[in-house]
Amino acid sequence: MKSMHTANHETTRAALGLAVADPFFAEGLFDALPDVVFFVKDGEGRYVVVNQTLVQRCGQRHKSALIGRTPAEVFAHPFGQTYYAQDLLVLAGDNDIEDQLELHLYPNRDPGWCLTRKAALRDAQGRIVGLTGISRDLAMADKKNPAYRKVAAAVTVIHEQYGQPLQLAELARIANMSIAQIERYFLRIFHLTPRQMIIQTRVDAASRMLNGDASVAEIAQACGYGDHSAFTRQFKATTGLTPSQYRQIAAGRSGD
Repeated sequence: MKSMHTANHETTRAALGLAVADPFFAEGLFDALPDVVFFVKDGEGRYVVVNQTLVQRCGQRHKSALIGRTPAEVFAHPFGQTYYAQDLLVLAGDNDIEDQLELHLYPNRDPGWCLTRKAALRDAQGRIVGLTGISRDLAMADKKNPAYRKVAAAVTVIHEQYGQPLQLAELARIANMSIAQIERYFLRIFHLTPRQMIIQTRVDAASRMLNGDASVAEIAQACGYGDHSAFTRQFKATTGLTPSQYRQIAAGRSGD
């Protein structure tokens, strides 16, 4: 049974929701955040609301260049198709996306790491009518945190031994922490879980190696993936591209 406080809160929330003239009032607030992409899309995955950061990341000047279009029409192939497929899964009710670690290539082809969230929007009857999301640039490490040096020791191991099996228990031992502590401090200091940092480090290394002549299987092995297919799945989940597709785009980038 709901408490009186909860009931009053829900009534106040509903009344305020009806009173606000523009349900997309947050657009202006997100325009002021240069490190956060914000968007709202309709049930077909078309942009309805975007912030200025997203416009700039797409190499455009005005929001009108994005409104009414899907990511497949805005982003270069195959990135746009990947983002659109992700949207369709959310719109189908399969799953919301929470802090998906992603490597984005911007119009100038510089890579940037982000954490992406997407959530379905539902009407009063619970039907999905659209989706909303944000993509946050990974912030700099909080080196002022008292636990930074301990956690940094584990990070050094990740950076130096990413090609080896890395166990959370061993990283916790190196940092002289419990598993719960190291997970908590990783999030506070680096805004990533230990697992996400391992993925980031391995994908960073793999993307550099893809500029060379090593085969995808050799790169997978060097980056700690004994299974070639597991490496390809992880790489595509993080970058939106298969290793071979990334290699082709990287070759074009180096030739500019």
